[in-house]
Amino acid sequence: MNSAPTRRTFLAATGVAALASTTLGSPSAWASPAGSDGAIDVGRGIGDMTGEPLGAGLNGYAVLEQSSAGLHLRQRARAFVFVDTASSQRLAHVTCEVGLMFESIFEEVLTRLASRFGDLYHRGNVLLSATHTHAAPGGTDGHLLVDITTLGFRPITFEANVSGIVDAVVRAHDDVQPGHVVITAGSLNDAGVNRSPLAFDRNPDAAEFPSKIDPRSVDLQLMRDGALVGVINWFATHGTSMKATNLLVSSDNKGYASWHWEREVAGVDYADPSFVAAFAQSAPGDVTPNLGKQPGTGPTDDEFDNTRIIGLRQFEAARAQTGTTGTRVTGGIEVRWMYVDFSGYTVRPEFTGDGRTHTTAPAALGAAFAASSQEDGGGLPALGLQEGERGGNPALAALSSLVMPGWLRDAHAPKDVILPVGLIPGIVQQVLPFHLVRIGAFYLFTCPFEPTVMAGSRLRTVLANTLGADRELIVIQGYTNGYGHYVTTPEEYDQQDYEGGATAFGRWQLPATEQIAADLASSMREGTAIESGGPTGDLTGSIPTSPGGVPLLDIAAPGTVFGQTLAQPAPSYARGQQVTVTFSGSNPNSNLRHDDTYLAVEREDGSDWVRVHDDGDWSTKILFENAGPITTTTVVWDIPVAAQAGRHRIRYFGDSRSLDGQLTPFVGTSAAFDVA
Repeated sequence: MNSAPTRRTFLAATGVAALASTTLGSPSAWASPAGSDGAIDVGRGIGDMTGEPLGAGLNGYAVLEQSSAGLHLRQRARAFVFVDTASSQRLAHVTCEVGLMFESIFEEVLTRLASRFGDLYHRGNVLLSATHTHAAPGGTDGHLLVDITTLGFRPITFEANVSGIVDAVVRAHDDVQPGHVVITAGSLNDAGVNRSPLAFDRNPDAAEFPSKIDPRSVDLQLMRDGALVGVINWFATHGTSMKATNLLVSSDNKGYASWHWEREVAGVDYADPSFVAAFAQSAPGDVTPNLGKQPGTGPTDDEFDNTRIIGLRQFEAARAQTGTTGTRVTGGIEVRWMYVDFSGYTVRPEFTGDGRTHTTAPAALGAAFAASSQEDGGGLPALGLQEGERGGNPALAALSSLVMPGWLRDAHAPKDVILPVGLIPGIVQQVLPFHLVRIGAFYLFTCPFEPTVMAGSRLRTVLANTLGADRELIVIQGYTNGYGHYVTTPEEYDQQDYEGGATAFGRWQLPATEQIAADLASSMREGTAIESGGPTGDLTGSIPTSPGGVPLLDIAAPGTVFGQTLAQPAPSYARGQQVTVTFSGSNPNSNLRHDDTYLAVEREDGSDWVRVHDDGDWSTKILFENAGPITTTTVVWDIPVAAQAGRHRIRYFGDSRSLDGQLTPFVGTSAAFDVA
C-alpha cells in the first residue's frame, strides 16, 4: 500500500493533543446599548491567505527587486467572532499575515460576508488587522503609491488574501460556542529596540518607557470547559526580521510565534484547528526586531534565526500568561466607529496642546520617508537621503522650498516635502476608519496608522480618561481596515526621522487621532449614537495589473516530464542536516493550493508513507526558478534535531497549464533516503 495520510491523521496517530445569528440593524447608525451584562460566546477560525510565491513584489520595503521566488511560511488569517448572548451583538476580529491592510481588501471581504450573512457582519463590527510582515506578496491596495512598489495590482494575490480572510471568518462564525474570555498582561523586553531614540527622547512623557519600547504583552484568552482554546496577543515590534533581500514568502516573527504555538506545541491541523493563536500588532511604529540596529542583525546575523528567536520570545511571553490570574471579561460588547477625512480635519484646542485650533493637511511624505528606516532597510538609499538624526537633507529642503506650494510646506513643517501625494486623487487613502470596541472591561482602539510607542501611549491615556477605564485594559491596534502610513507625536514629528517623514497628514495627526478616540469614547460612555460616515469609492482594480502572474502555459524542462526529479537526495542524512531535491516543475501561481501544500516530507511506516511535514512548516522551503514557461522547483528540508529516524522521501505537488488554460495536476516523488 502506498498512501499519504494527512498531517491530521499523523497527529492523531502519534497522540499529539491540542491545548487545552441576529442582525445589528442599520450599520451606519447602529450604537450598542450600554450596560449589557450578558455572557460572551466566541468562535475561532483559520484561513489560508498565501499569495503568489513566484514573481510577485513583496510589500513593505518598497524594493522593486524584492520579488517572490519561493515559500517558507504560509500566510494565515486568524479570526475570532465574539457574540454578546444578551444583545446578540457581535464582533469579528481577524489577524492577517500581510504587510499592510488595505481598504480594497476590507471592502471586498465585507461584500462577500454580506452575500453570505446579510447585515450580520458590516464595516462597524469587522476588524481586519495586518501583522506587518515585510515578506508577503503585495499589489493589493488599489491606491497607486503602495501598488507602484509591486509594479501594479496583483489580482491573484488579492483574491488569495480576500478568500483566506473570508474563510477564517466563516469558520469562526460556525465555531461560535459558549466559553469565557480572560485578559492578562505580561512584559517582554528583548524582542525589539527603538529605532529612533532621538525622536523618542523629545517627548516630555518619555520617562514612561525607560527602555524606549512598550514592553506590554497583552493576551485575550479564550477558555472552554476550563481549557485554553484560543489567544489573541498584542505586542509592539516590526515584522522586519526578514531582510529586504529575502525572496521567500514568510509571515516573519509574528507568523513564527503563531506557527510554533499552534503546530509545534498544540499539534494543530489547520484544516480543523483545536487551538488558534493570533499575534497581532499594537503600536510598533518606532520599534525594530533587529536588536543590532542593522537589517538582519540581533540577536544573530542570520535573518532566519532572528525570525525564529524574536517569534519564540513573543510566544514565550504570551504563553507565560496562560494559567495566571487575569481579568475575566463579562459585560457585553459595544462598538463605535468613524470615518474621517484627514486631508483637512479640524483639531480642537483641548487636543493640540497649545490652546489653539489646528488642521491636518492633505497627505505628503518627506525626505526622511524616502530615506527609510535605516535599522530595517529598504527605501532608496542610493539617493543619499538621511533621517533627521543622521543630518537630514539640506539640499532637498532647499529644493522643496522652491517647488512645493508654500501653504503645503507650512502645513507640514518642519517636514521636507518630497511627495505631495494627497494632492492627486487615488494616490493614497485619506478618508480613514477608526473603531473603539468594548468587550466587557477590555477596550480596543483601532486605527489604520503605524503608531509609535508614545503615540499609542497617549491614545491609551485619552481613552482611559474619557471612559473612566483602567488604562491597563486598553490596547491600541494599528494597521486595521485601511492604511494611512505612520502617526508620531508632534515632538517626534519635529525630529523628522523616518517615522515623522512618513506621518502623512502633518504635525497635528496624532492630536486629531486623540480627538477621534475621545469622541468615540464619549459616545460609548454616554450610550449615544455617533455619526459614523463612510469610505470614499472603492478603487479596487483601478491600478494597472502587474506583469507576470499566471503564465500562458507551462513547459517541462527539456528532456523531462512534469514532476520528474532532476536532483535526487543523498542516500542518508543525520538529524540537523539539510535535504535538497530538485524537480521539473510548473508555475505555482496557477494553483496556490490553499488549505493544501506544494510539498510533503513523508516517513515510511510499515507499508504506508506518513506525512510528517508540509509547506506550512518552519523546517521546509520551496524555491521556484523560471525561464519563461519552464520552471525548476527545489524543495529544501532542514531535518529537525528531534526528527524521528527512519526512511523518508520528498513529494512535490504541481499543476501544469496548457495553452487553452487547462490545469493538469502532477506529483513528483524523490528517491527514498534514511534519517539516522
